[in-house]
Amino acid sequence: MNNRKQEEHLKEWQALEEYAEQMLPLIGHLYRDNNVVTTVYGRSLVHCTTIDILKAHRFARQILDSELSVRDTFPVVVAMSRLDLAPARIDVGKLTVRYQAVKNSTTVDDFVRQELSSVNTGRSPILSEPRDVVLYGFGRIGRLLARILVEKAGSGEKLRLRAAVVRKGSADDLVKRASLLRRDSVHGPFNGIITIDEEENAIIANGNMIRIIYADAPENVDYTQYGINNAILIDNTGKWRDREGLGRHLKAKGVSKVILTAPGKGDIPNVVSGVNNELITADETLISAASCTTNAIVPVLKAVNDRFGIVSGHVETCHSYTNDQNLIDNYHKNNRRGRSAPLNMVITETGAAKAVAKVIPELTGKLTGNAIRVPTPNVSLAILNLELGQATDVAGLNAYLRDISLDSPLQNQVDYTNSPEVVSSDFVGSRHAGVVDSLATIVQGKRCVLYVWYDNEFGYSCQVVRMLQNMAGLELPTIPN
Repeated sequence: MNNRKQEEHLKEWQALEEYAEQMLPLIGHLYRDNNVVTTVYGRSLVHCTTIDILKAHRFARQILDSELSVRDTFPVVVAMSRLDLAPARIDVGKLTVRYQAVKNSTTVDDFVRQELSSVNTGRSPILSEPRDVVLYGFGRIGRLLARILVEKAGSGEKLRLRAAVVRKGSADDLVKRASLLRRDSVHGPFNGIITIDEEENAIIANGNMIRIIYADAPENVDYTQYGINNAILIDNTGKWRDREGLGRHLKAKGVSKVILTAPGKGDIPNVVSGVNNELITADETLISAASCTTNAIVPVLKAVNDRFGIVSGHVETCHSYTNDQNLIDNYHKNNRRGRSAPLNMVITETGAAKAVAKVIPELTGKLTGNAIRVPTPNVSLAILNLELGQATDVAGLNAYLRDISLDSPLQNQVDYTNSPEVVSSDFVGSRHAGVVDSLATIVQGKRCVLYVWYDNEFGYSCQVVRMLQNMAGLELPTIPN
C-alpha cells in the first residue's frame, strides 16, 4: 500500500512538472513578443523556472482555500498564446477561476477571447521609443534597481537602463562594480549573465549595456555624448533631497526628470506608488519615492483608514541595520548609531509617521513613530497600533486586508500571509511594499495591532520601478480588473 502511494505521488508530481514545462515557452513568447506579463494571483511567471510556476500555483491555495492546478491554468495560457495581444498584465489564476464557473457553457478559447477582447488588438509598442534611465549611485538600491530593470527589459521597447554614475574607486573599478551586481550576500546571484566591455567602460547584463560614468557632481555629466536623451534619472545616493540640490541633475544635458529614493524635503512631492500617483504630473520634474518604511505602511494605513477610519496610532519599526551604522563601536554623529550594528538593537528615530501625512493628508497629526534597528541585514517589520473609528474583529479586519491584497488598486503594494511559521528571512525578495502577517493581528473593539513585514531593499526598489513606469507612461492594463 505504501509503495503504491509513493508511486502515485511521484507520478502526480511529474505530470505537474510536464504541464509547467510546457507553459515556459508560451509565457516567454507572450512576454518577449507581445510585452504581456503573465501572473498567478499577482505572482509573475515571467523568467520563472518550472518549480517557480508550481510554487506560484501553490501560493494561490492560501487565497482560494483550494488547490489551483497547472492542469487548469495550462489551457488558459495556450488560449492566450493563440491571440495577438497588446501589452498587458494578465492574471491566469483569476482567469482560470472565472472559467471554472462557466466552463460547461463555453470553450476555453471562446472564454479567453472574450475576457481579453480589450487587449486582443494586435502587438503594439508601449512607447513610441524606449525611455532612457540613468542610475545616480550604484549601491544597495542602485544595484537592485539595475537587476529589476534588466529583468523587465522584455523586447527592449520600454525602459532601457543606459548608465550608472559613480565616483571612481580604483583602477579595477569596473570589474568590482560588475562583481557586486553579479553576487549579492542577501539577494543571491544575478539571474543571468554579466560581462564587461572595457572599451566602453560598461557592464553587459543579459545583453543590456550599462555604461559606468565617473563624476563628482550631477551637473558635470553630459549624457548626450553617450547617446542618452530625455532620461529619467534615479538618484539613490540621498545626498540631495531639496529642490535646489536635486535640481542640479536637471542642469546635466540629457536628463528631463529625477526620482529621489529618499524622503524629499520642502515642496518636492513624496509619492508612494499606488497610493498618490496623481502627484506624478507631466510638469513635475523632481519627485521623491519616500522611504522604504513609508512605502510599507502607507498602503495598509490607507486601506484601513478607507474602511474603518483611523483616530490615532503609533508606528514602531524593527528595521534591519543599514550602511550608515558602524560595524563595530566607533564615533558616529548620531546618537546610538555608533554602536555595533550586528551586535545590538539600537533605538533610533524614524520620519515615517510624519511622512504618512504627506501622502495621506487626513492622517496629519494622528500618528507617532519610532524605530529600532535590529541585527539582521534585510527585511524589516512595522507594527501599527491603531485606534479605529469603528469596532471590528480579527476575522473581519483580516478578511478585508486579504481582499485588498487580491483584488484592489493596492494589490501590488499590499501582500498577505496566513502562515504560522514565517520569519523575516522568508520575505527576502518580496516585490510588495508590505506583507500583512494575518496570524499576528490583534483586535479589541476599536483598537487593533497590525504586523507588516517588508523587504526594505527589494520591495522598496520594486515600488521605485513602479513609479518610474508611471512617469514613463508604462502602466499596463491589468486583466481581470
